[in-house]
Amino acid sequence: MPSFLEKGSIRYPLICLIGITLILLGIISYYNWLFAILGLLLSVIPFYFIIQMNVRQRKETEEYITTLSYRVKKVGEEALMEMPIGIMLINDEYYIEWTNPYLAYSFTEDSLVGRSLYDVSPSVIPLIKQEVETEIITLHNRKFRVIHKKEERLLYFFDVTEQTEIEKLYEDERTAIAIIFLDNYDDLTQGMDDQTRSSLNNSVTSILNKWATDNGVLLKRISSERFFAVFNENILQHLEKDKFTILDEVRELTSKQNVQLTLSIGVGSGVSSLPELGTIAQSSLDLALGRGGDQVAIKQPNGKVKFYGGKTNPVEKRTRVRARVISHALKELITASDKVFIMGHKHPDMDAIGAAIGINKIAQMNKKEAYIVLNPNEIDLGVRRLLEEIKKHETLYERFITPEQALEMETDESLLIVVDTHKPSLVIEERLIHKIEDVVVIDHHRRAEEFIENPLLVYMEPYASSTAELVTELLEYQPKTAKIEMLEATALLAGIIVDTKSFTLRTGARTFDAASYLRGQGADTVLVQKFLKEDISNYVKKAKIIQNVIFYKPGVAIAKAQRNENSDNVLIAQTADTLLTMDGIYASFVISPRADGQIGISARSLGDINVQIIMESLRGGGHLTNAATQLSDMTIEEAEARLKLAIDEYFEGRKKE
Repeated sequence: MPSFLEKGSIRYPLICLIGITLILLGIISYYNWLFAILGLLLSVIPFYFIIQMNVRQRKETEEYITTLSYRVKKVGEEALMEMPIGIMLINDEYYIEWTNPYLAYSFTEDSLVGRSLYDVSPSVIPLIKQEVETEIITLHNRKFRVIHKKEERLLYFFDVTEQTEIEKLYEDERTAIAIIFLDNYDDLTQGMDDQTRSSLNNSVTSILNKWATDNGVLLKRISSERFFAVFNENILQHLEKDKFTILDEVRELTSKQNVQLTLSIGVGSGVSSLPELGTIAQSSLDLALGRGGDQVAIKQPNGKVKFYGGKTNPVEKRTRVRARVISHALKELITASDKVFIMGHKHPDMDAIGAAIGINKIAQMNKKEAYIVLNPNEIDLGVRRLLEEIKKHETLYERFITPEQALEMETDESLLIVVDTHKPSLVIEERLIHKIEDVVVIDHHRRAEEFIENPLLVYMEPYASSTAELVTELLEYQPKTAKIEMLEATALLAGIIVDTKSFTLRTGARTFDAASYLRGQGADTVLVQKFLKEDISNYVKKAKIIQNVIFYKPGVAIAKAQRNENSDNVLIAQTADTLLTMDGIYASFVISPRADGQIGISARSLGDINVQIIMESLRGGGHLTNAATQLSDMTIEEAEARLKLAIDEYFEGRKKE
């Protein structure tokens, strides 16, 4: 420890004082040496005491620091050994070199030194290998936050069991809101007498009240067809685990009374704001209804949506009121715009083109310019044949433009109508959706998570056979200022025929009404067959794919193309349709490489197996009987393995239900 005399602020003044004293004593000795000696003796005494004081203070300081160092070292040792923080040193081979007693106690061991992490705590290994700085793991029913110091090969273990329990308790107790809707209550009860309607109401209310009581749900009926439910996240997890069996219970109960009443439930969860929960619940319900009803939709805070149910085909509605209202609203939007652009999905089929031609006629009836956006390089053989026929009708053919032309022609007053899809990623030109503010969506597919943002008007009817059917109904309520031409009616009819597989699948009474109307407008069925004639080379390709068919499960067929044989979406879908016509096949799946490097999977069923759920698990979608997906960055063998896994999960889920 340095002396305080060594400090410059004390040493230099003291040296100056000694020097001045010696000079003065020298001057005094010149006159009287006795006084000089006396002065010297008097000067030495204080300097002596100063030096003694410095020595004593230095000794005391050294003793204090020595004591403090000992205490700090002892506290450090006690902290290292006694504090409730686990400390572990490991070597490069993941063997434990040292741990403090607390960590050994946490592992219920006397000592961990010399043990391998693979034996003691294998869950820590991935954290070290992936160089993760911190992560929560479970050890002997306790939660630990592990902090990894790579350079020192050091691990800290902080017990956060109580913290995680409090967090889980908070999450479990968060409020969730559900809106329960009786899908077809008005249609079913419209012709019932009071006694039958009352009996149905009592049955449904009783089973819902019992379900609410058994699960701790607060349930309140707010209208004849709508219920409001409040519960917490813990109850929601329990309901999800049971796959919302209330859907099946209501369907089975009402079917015994010779009615087919189904439920749709929209759930809002994951946020603390009650108004926001209500908004999410209503949005989830809209999504469930947009997918055909008889299902539960749960919107999560991250934007993802979970679906349960959806086992039955959507029930066709009896009334045309909605079609008339939508037709009138569409008329108002068209007349308020200066130009109308119509766009379907990439690689459009007959349904998308037929619906686009129908919308073009609606714009013409309202005396507005309309243009159909089409990429001539991305069309199949049937659509190409239709376009060859359209070229003979110059007034209709000039309505077709490329995406680049559309981007140049659009204005602030333009209207964009998207047909046969509602996903931005699937439209022919996604930039048009962002450039044109006013957008209308007309589609017959079940609503998916991805959806065009803020459309002015949405007409989605998953019960309809095709978008061409929906557009045909809209045409019937438009001003009769222009006659529907034969080719226009034929294109719409071709769209219906393609999507219904010649009126064999997803065909309702409204489908035949629309076909009858188009036939009355001059639709040529012979010309439709000409458009839909199959190419011999495509037929051979289909036969090669079918040749490789296997039965993965009873009634479930999977056909796989060769690794180097690319097929387009139409061919894959047609192959799946062909497989479904064969004896003993109730669901068909066709896998094939595509020209864009992706693996396409097309799925078809007769209704007993919900291929939509299977395809949605592979990030695809569609209908209960008709669905598809595209997979990227994998081989056809890997795609087949993922498909089989999805099929297994679907059948396991059915067994649990």
